[in-house]
Parts: sequence; C-alpha cells; structure tokens
Amino acid sequence: MKFDLDWMVFFQEIPGGGDRYIDLLISGIWWTLGVSACAWVIALVIGSVIGTIRTTQQPWLVRAGNAWVELFRNVPLLVQMFLWYFVIPEFIPPLKAWVVRADPAHAQFLSAVLCLGLFTSARVAEQVRAGIQSLPRGQRYAGMAVGLTTTQVYRFVLLPMAFRIVIPPLTSETMNLIKNSSIALTIGLAELTFRSREMGEYTFHFFEAFSAATLVYIVIAMTANRVMALVERKVAVPGFIAGGAK
Repeated sequence: MKFDLDWMVFFQEIPGGGDRYIDLLISGIWWTLGVSACAWVIALVIGSVIGTIRTTQQPWLVRAGNAWVELFRNVPLLVQMFLWYFVIPEFIPPLKAWVVRADPAHAQFLSAVLCLGLFTSARVAEQVRAGIQSLPRGQRYAGMAVGLTTTQVYRFVLLPMAFRIVIPPLTSETMNLIKNSSIALTIGLAELTFRSREMGEYTFHFFEAFSAATLVYIVIAMTANRVMALVERKVAVPGFIAGGAK
C-alpha cells in the first residue's frame, strides 16, 4: 500500500472559503484546550469536595460521596456525553430553552464541559480520598489537640498534605482529560479530532490530518505533564513524595 503524502495540504484553501486547513486545525485546538481547561476546573473543585467528605465521620456524607463516585465511574463516558447533550436538557426547562436558542457550538461546548468535568471529578475524588487516608492519623489528632475544629483540621493540616501526595495521579488525570476531550466530536463539537476528520474528508489526506492531530495531542499532554511535574517539585515534602528529598 502506497501513501501519496502531501504535507503542503495544510496550507491549501478550504473549498468555498478563504481559510486554510491549518486554520481549521488551529480552531479545533482552541476548542480542545477550552473544553479541557473548563472541565478540569470543575473536576478539581467537585472532586476535592467529594473526596474530602468521604473521609469524614458523617455516614450519610460518606454514602453520598460513594454514590457520586460509583455513578460516574460505572457509566461509559460516551453514554454520559449523549445524556448531557440529548437527554438531560429535556428534564431542565431553562436549560432546554437555552440550548434551543443558543449557538449549537455553545450548547455542545457546555455539554462536553459538564460531562468531562463530572466524569473526571469522580476519579479525582477517589484520589483525594486516598491521599487523605494515607496520612498518619496523628496529624488529624494533633490538629484537634491544639484546638482546631474539624473544618480547620482539613483546611490547614490534612488537605495541604494530601494534595501534595496526589499530584502524580492528578497529572495522569489531567492528561486523560485532554485525550478524553476528543469524545466531544460525537455531539458535533468542532474540536481537534473533529477538525482532523473533516480535513481528511475534504482532502482524502487522512494520514496527514491525523498525524498532525496526534502530534498536537502529544505536545499538549506532555506540556501538562511537565507543568505538573514542576508543581510537584516545588511543593514536595521530604518523606511524603518520592522526589521530595531531592
């Protein structure tokens, strides 16, 4: 099998428009970055809250947190994406009205962000829970002994240490979230994978289009990896993180 490679195809104009195929891919990159960043904020905030309440002494909070994690971890991501775009708005009249009036791209963006953010929050919650429970019990008791309330113990003692410990798995979740953003093409969001497929259908140069997309995903994911590694080194506590003693 012989490939007729033409890497200059990226600089050809799109039929019926003045933009080039490279511009098409760049617009997809921006959507990918936007979805990933917004979803990560949601995942980190909600996941931290859920993970924390799962370590409290309140059984009903623990059960609620466990239910959240099991719900989002046991439903396939693709199914969740369809639910957020096609089903859930039907049960929330204000949201449905907004989806009908809004630009389709905005509705697709919101659905993708909520889906990816909540799906990833369940994974972050599990990591935060594990990080808190890995700490010696003496830290919690020491905080209580000096007169701190339960909230203060979590805020000033447990969570600062737990987040330092879970930076490596959070790095993996960051990279997974960036890659999972490609699922948004199934609801029509013009992110990087969608644009790559579109370029391939226009030009029949699928190899070039998806090679470029692969390279971009690697660059974005590795950049996130290096940033998180830098953060890990800056906040490392000797004895609690593998690289902390360096």
